Amino acid sequence: MNKRIGHWHVNKPAAIFFGIALAAIVIVGALASLGDINKDGSEPSATEFARPPAADIATAAPASVESDAAAESAGSEMMMFSADSATTQTEAGRYEPASATPASAPASGATFFQGGSSSFQQARSTAQSGNVVATGSPAATTFRDYLRTRSVSAAADAVSTFSLDTDRTSFQLALNWIQSGYAVEPDSVRAEEWINAFDYRYDKPLRGDSFAISSAVIEHPLNRGQYLARLAFQAPEFVDNTPLNVTLVMDASGSMGDGNRVAIARAAAEAIRRSLGEDDRVAVVQFSTDVIGDLTVEHAHPDSSNVRRSIDALRPRNSTNVQAGLDLGVRLADQARWNRPDAHNYVILFSDGVANVDATDPFGILESVGRGESQNPLRLITIGVGVENFNDYLLEQLAQHGNGWYRYLSDVDQAEATFQRENWLAISVPFADQTRAQITWDDQVVNSWRLIGYENRITSDESFVQDRREFAEIPAGSATTAFFELELHRPPSGHGERIGEVELRWVTPISGDSNRQHAPILANRLGERDYDNAMLRFGAIVALASDRYSSLWNAQSGDRVVGEELSALRDELGHLEPHLGGLGAFRDFRTVLGHLAALPFESATGRSGYSR
Repeated sequence: MNKRIGHWHVNKPAAIFFGIALAAIVIVGALASLGDINKDGSEPSATEFARPPAADIATAAPASVESDAAAESAGSEMMMFSADSATTQTEAGRYEPASATPASAPASGATFFQGGSSSFQQARSTAQSGNVVATGSPAATTFRDYLRTRSVSAAADAVSTFSLDTDRTSFQLALNWIQSGYAVEPDSVRAEEWINAFDYRYDKPLRGDSFAISSAVIEHPLNRGQYLARLAFQAPEFVDNTPLNVTLVMDASGSMGDGNRVAIARAAAEAIRRSLGEDDRVAVVQFSTDVIGDLTVEHAHPDSSNVRRSIDALRPRNSTNVQAGLDLGVRLADQARWNRPDAHNYVILFSDGVANVDATDPFGILESVGRGESQNPLRLITIGVGVENFNDYLLEQLAQHGNGWYRYLSDVDQAEATFQRENWLAISVPFADQTRAQITWDDQVVNSWRLIGYENRITSDESFVQDRREFAEIPAGSATTAFFELELHRPPSGHGERIGEVELRWVTPISGDSNRQHAPILANRLGERDYDNAMLRFGAIVALASDRYSSLWNAQSGDRVVGEELSALRDELGHLEPHLGGLGAFRDFRTVLGHLAALPFESATGRSGYSR
């Protein structure tokens, strides 16, 4: 009998015979391959068989901040978009012998600025350490694949508008993964958080009510004839004795039982409690499938026995209802804000982000807890714990749109150090809310420009004049750094040539006053042997390495080009060893870059060079 399939005629018996023969060939080939793998006669492990299919990665245009009204009217679309844009990695990571052949990479070709879909297992860079190669990534990790920006003609559009950012979690995640024996997932890399992980020792502002804005230009270390411009925004240091209302929202779900997550969360919460003073107040909410009522403590003195008991009682239970925990936490925080209107108000979520009950995307959760008072906002801080089964996207977006910041803790020691009194108080004092920058390039000097990173912080030029909570909170004494790749019509004519201007806008906490500040962008060239020059070059290497490596998620090909650029940046980093080698942060980045470029570097610790 013949069957017609489309335009083809198929003889059914012949098809059956051909199918059986093909299946036999496949089975024989598989057995032969298995014999080659396990010549000692041992059975292969489950992970040796596991080769997951390539994940489909959703891509989208750069995130622009919509108005509150637009966000509310498009709530369902936002939730669908968020879910579709998240990438979940499900393969458990493992070590393979150094001689093992990594997964074949796609054909080479530089496609740094294009969106697309590819599997991390196909496009990964093999991380090598000693005589083993880390080729896997942690199981069930969720990140957002942001579309990287393109170069823009200054004649067509000379304006770049974005929210400032002081988060550094993306780099801390990468460092922890490498130290745990995993390769870095390119989709986890947010270049601005790598750049802002480090302390560049900028000069403090001369006044306590404004930023110190500085700029510098160097030749591009990868692209001959191009330049890198660095813009730095340093907030002033000051002592703020404003009391604090702190609400600890603690994840007690079953996934928190993995590794030492509970111990880390408990240590951080206890460190925060001990750091608070006589005029501060703290509440505790624990949640699993729902809020755990008998462990809820309304705002009380930090030394309250009920507060200590609740923190000590943290243990893993059932499912994860982040929405329920934050709903109650925000209600308690809002009540404390009205009772103590002159206090700063923080809601601190400790979680691995694996929400699976009620609202599970950040926008749905934030919509449920409400928007609250704009002049004295509730600031949502998210603290991530865990390696496998970890949702970075949820935690990062909750903090960004909750007027707060996001940190990642890898162990108990880091938790206790991060929330020591001097550290916690330093990052708990806001200098500026809703902080954003607008850069206008002089198109007579600049031919084209490209902002490195900040893809999920870019906003429309028109929204710059609006005070909106999606824009960043900047703690006192902290700094934000941005790098631009520039193509100039001609080399800078001399020190201090004006190539553009920058305007900052922000809101003063508590009072709600709006502020603005202007400064020229100058093509300053720093001295070759200057420490500041070494830090400028170091920041440029961090920016380019994170930017190029993150492109592996967004390109169908280009591994060879990316690998060559990472190797070139590794060589450039070596020239800075005499100037910066004494910094623990420098050595940590050297380790990370060595893994990204598949070259071994020994991790070391010592004097820190990190920003707060």
